[in-house]
Amino acid sequence: MSMRPLILLAVLPVLSGAAAAQSMSNGIAAVVNGNPIMKSEVRDSVNAQEQILRFQYQNDSNRLQKELSQLRATALDSLIDRELVLGEFKRLGASIKAQWVDDDINSIVRESFKGDREAFIRELTSTGVTLKKFRELREKMMIVQAMRGKKAAEQPPATPKEVEEYYRKNMDAWRSGGKVKISTITLSKLGTEPGFTLEGQRRIAEELRAKITKGADFATLAKTYSQDSKAEEGGSWDWMGREEMNPSIANVAFGMKAGQISEIIDDQAAYIIIACDAIQHGPAKPMSEVREEIERAVSAEKSKAIIDQWMENLRKRAVIKKFGW
Repeated sequence: MSMRPLILLAVLPVLSGAAAAQSMSNGIAAVVNGNPIMKSEVRDSVNAQEQILRFQYQNDSNRLQKELSQLRATALDSLIDRELVLGEFKRLGASIKAQWVDDDINSIVRESFKGDREAFIRELTSTGVTLKKFRELREKMMIVQAMRGKKAAEQPPATPKEVEEYYRKNMDAWRSGGKVKISTITLSKLGTEPGFTLEGQRRIAEELRAKITKGADFATLAKTYSQDSKAEEGGSWDWMGREEMNPSIANVAFGMKAGQISEIIDDQAAYIIIACDAIQHGPAKPMSEVREEIERAVSAEKSKAIIDQWMENLRKRAVIKKFGW
């Protein structure tokens, strides 16, 4: 099997302004403290995700354009943040040992190419990237990871009070044996009738949910519009455990309270609206059994908060200009 996807994943998210300069005709997406980020960099960084979206929304052009715009905007923000971190690394006068970068590349050759360096070089060549450029890109990736890791390490350990509060707020995550009774309205994405579009199905789902939240009878609408096996029964299902349900449905249903109506669930094959008719929570594990897990979760949240604040400060100090597509 070709290793090309692995190489692309390693390269594209960290394309530099110098690499993109070869495609100036693509235009500039943003400038960060005088350093350009090319539109080609943004496109390259989301190419794989774009292909998935184009397949998923091939019958819904409006939704596709909306999703693509959001994807590219998020990618551009990530590239801007990366440029900010690299700039901060340079400002601090920091450096990274050449041996660390060599070890990183040797690890890729060993794990992804079974130690065959010639195969690795051939794959690089097929992507139009030289070994020198690949090394530069990997070095930048390592710098960003190191800078973020250093910031994350500044957070203090989780306190007993924080652990207790996290356990209380997230107790459902440690419950087992619970059951839920739901009703559903399902609108298939797989229609073949003339005029069928995903956009139309989504619009119907939004209209139905709006009616329900304003007091319309869920069961009546389910009998009329739903396209699942429980439509004739007003969408009503028997009591079910989490393991009996589609994960995307279970994750929503077990987070609801009786009487609540879910947002529209964009499942792989359908748009789904859930009404939680009743729920029985199973017993939760005692805090002593999950303390270490909670401490890790609290530490992760605190680390994220520190990194988010750090990045916000970098953005405030920077001169950033975004350009249209």
